[in-house]
Amino acid sequence: MLVCRRDTARLRSSSIRRSQRVPHFSFHVAPKHRAFARRYDGFVPDSHSDAVMNPVNLAQLLLLAALWGGSFLFIRVGVTDLDVAPLMALRVGIGAAFLLIVLLVRGSPREAFATMRRRAWPLLVVGVFNSAAPFCLFAYAELTLSAGVTSVINATTPLWGALVAYLWLGDRLSRLRVAGLAIGFAGVMALVWDQMFAHDGSMSATTPMTTALAALAALAATLCYGIAASYTKRHLMGVDSLTVAAGTMSAATIVLLPFALVAWPAGAVSFTAWGAVLGLGIACTGVAYMVFFHLIAVAGPARAITVTFVIPIFGILWGALFLGEHVSAGMAAACTVVLAGTALATGVVKRLPLVRGRRAACAKQ
Repeated sequence: MLVCRRDTARLRSSSIRRSQRVPHFSFHVAPKHRAFARRYDGFVPDSHSDAVMNPVNLAQLLLLAALWGGSFLFIRVGVTDLDVAPLMALRVGIGAAFLLIVLLVRGSPREAFATMRRRAWPLLVVGVFNSAAPFCLFAYAELTLSAGVTSVINATTPLWGALVAYLWLGDRLSRLRVAGLAIGFAGVMALVWDQMFAHDGSMSATTPMTTALAALAALAATLCYGIAASYTKRHLMGVDSLTVAAGTMSAATIVLLPFALVAWPAGAVSFTAWGAVLGLGIACTGVAYMVFFHLIAVAGPARAITVTFVIPIFGILWGALFLGEHVSAGMAAACTVVLAGTALATGVVKRLPLVRGRRAACAKQ
C-alpha cells in the first residue's frame, strides 16, 4: 500500500513538471549539454508521453498513410519501365535533395553537415538497411506482387523490429508480444498462400514459385527496416532526425548510383514512369518524412508509428482504384490477421487497459 502511494505521488509530481514545459516546434539541432539530449527526436527536446493527437494531427496521420501507401502504387507503375535500381536511385536521390534543401532552409547547416561527417559510417549503414536495400527489395517484389499485397507485408515491419531488438539489444519480449509475432507471421503466410494460387488478371503470368520469391523479398525488406531501427537506436541515439534522414538518403543515393547507371534502360522512359518517380521522390519520401517528424514532435513516437496500421488500407485502396487490382476475401482476412498480430507485438492493444488497471489498483489500496 505504501509503495503504491509513493509511486502515485512520484508519478503526479513528474506529470506536473512535464506539463509545465512549453511544447514547441523547432528545427534546431539537438542540445548537447541537457539531460534529455539522448531522447531528442529531431524537432523537440522531449516528446511527452502524455501528448495527444488532435483532429489536425489525425488528419496528418492519414495524409502520411496515404503518401506511404501510395509509394507501393508508384513503385508498381515505375518499375516496369525503369527497372529496380534506376527507379530506387532516383527515389532516394530526389528525396535526399528535398531533405538537404530543408536543412539549408531551417538554418544551421554547418552543424548538420559536421554531424554527417562525424557519423559517416553509421549513416551509410542505416542508408543501406533503411533505404537502399529495402526499397530495391520491395521494387523487385512488385514485379510480381500487387501494390496492395506488398503494402500488407510492409505492415510486418514492427514485428521484425521487436524481434531484432530482442536478439540484438536485449529488449524484453512479453508473452503477449511473442503471441503477436506468431500471429503476424501466420497472417503473412496465409496472405502468401492466397496469392500463390490466385487467378486474376494481375497474377496471370506468375507461378507459385515466383510469388513465393517475391514475398520473401518483401519480407527481407521489412527485416532490413528492423535491423536499421536497432542500429539507429544503438549508434545514432540523440542525433537530429532530419540530419539522419538527409544523411542516410544521401548515402543510399551514392550506393545505388553505380547500379542505376549499369541498369539504365536503353529505350525511352514513359511520362507515366517519370511521374511515378516524382511522386516517389517528392511526395512519398521528402514530404512524408517531414510529416512523420512533425507527428513525432507533437504526438510522440509511439503514436506516430501507428501509421503502420493505416498504410495497408491506402495501399490496397490505391491499387484497386488506379490499377484495378483484385482484393480477395482471403487477402482481406490475412491483412486483418497481420494487423492484429502487429498490434499485439507493438503493445498497442494492451497499453491503455494496463495503465487503467494499475491506476485502479493504486486507488483501491
